[in-house]
Amino acid sequence: MTGLHDRPAESGDDPAGQVVEEPLTTKEGWSRFVADQIEAPPEPGPAAPAALTGEQRDALVEARRDYHARLPLVNTPTIREVLATGRLLVQLNRGQVSARRGLILSGASGTGKTTALTLLGRTHERAARRRLPAAAGAHRLPVIYVTVPPAATPKMLAGEFARFLGLEFRARANLPEIVNAVCTTATRAGVELVLVDELHNLNLATRSGAEVSDQLKYFAERLPATFAYAGIELESGGLFAGVRGRQIAGRFTLIGSAPFDHGTTAQRGDWQALVATLESTLRLRRHVPGTLVGLADYLYHRTGGMIGSLSQLVRGGALLAVDGEERLTRELLDLVPVDHAADRASSRTTAGRASRTRPTARKAGT
Repeated sequence: MTGLHDRPAESGDDPAGQVVEEPLTTKEGWSRFVADQIEAPPEPGPAAPAALTGEQRDALVEARRDYHARLPLVNTPTIREVLATGRLLVQLNRGQVSARRGLILSGASGTGKTTALTLLGRTHERAARRRLPAAAGAHRLPVIYVTVPPAATPKMLAGEFARFLGLEFRARANLPEIVNAVCTTATRAGVELVLVDELHNLNLATRSGAEVSDQLKYFAERLPATFAYAGIELESGGLFAGVRGRQIAGRFTLIGSAPFDHGTTAQRGDWQALVATLESTLRLRRHVPGTLVGLADYLYHRTGGMIGSLSQLVRGGALLAVDGEERLTRELLDLVPVDHAADRASSRTTAGRASRTRPTARKAGT
């Protein structure tokens, strides 16, 4: 077995010198995510483009494409609730030796669950590193982020924790050996927050699912950390059913993640505020501020109120605008494909509007 700090510091680089993007479920990928700062590239002055070489102009355009493909996160109500609840739970759990409280984020696909969960982790780790001297923080891992594999077994789950920590085992390593190494290493590394995503892959109705649930509980008992879970519609999946479910329900705060609603004036105002915040991050030379807010109803019907679909639509439109007119219009946004779920929501909304405006047929003879 190799330990947490036995790997080279730059294990994300390949022998050819090109950076290999590690997933968030590794300490290298997570560290890059935490350190990442999305900043808009500087715009050249009026006379500058003529003085730039073709290569420099191409580099500037590529930098602007990259920025709009990775537009900064929008602070939605769900994100605000997750951050506030998560920070409070971390403080409540300090000094607790057992029965620590946790957080569960559940909702439909595309409603920003993973975004909220990872933002909680990044916010906590940045705050933790600010509290620590540079030398003391060099070998600290305040946050672990793992996902539950499909058809997971306890050993597969323990392997996900080990992979994040950079631990390697021989092929015949047994579960207790892996678990003990994970718990010892995580405790020494100062882990304070454990994020477990894709929890819907855990089916408590099956024997393996129940065993994975027990393994998670064991990790929560062994590690002096706050656990936060996220998954798709976990309540209907039976997460809180039976003895295990009741125990989970008694220790975890449930936060729902749902598409934005558009039924009342206040709800439409919340959606417009979200669109305005996203629009403020655009860096397009000819974009007229307020254009997207004016298209708020159109954006809602295209996306079904899902934050993931809205992000895809606006970022896609911005990428097309960088190579075109440098502004977002409805015509340009019409060219951007969205996910199938948003397409279906849009079709239902359009059909509903048509049925409400269609004239009522007269009865024969009237």
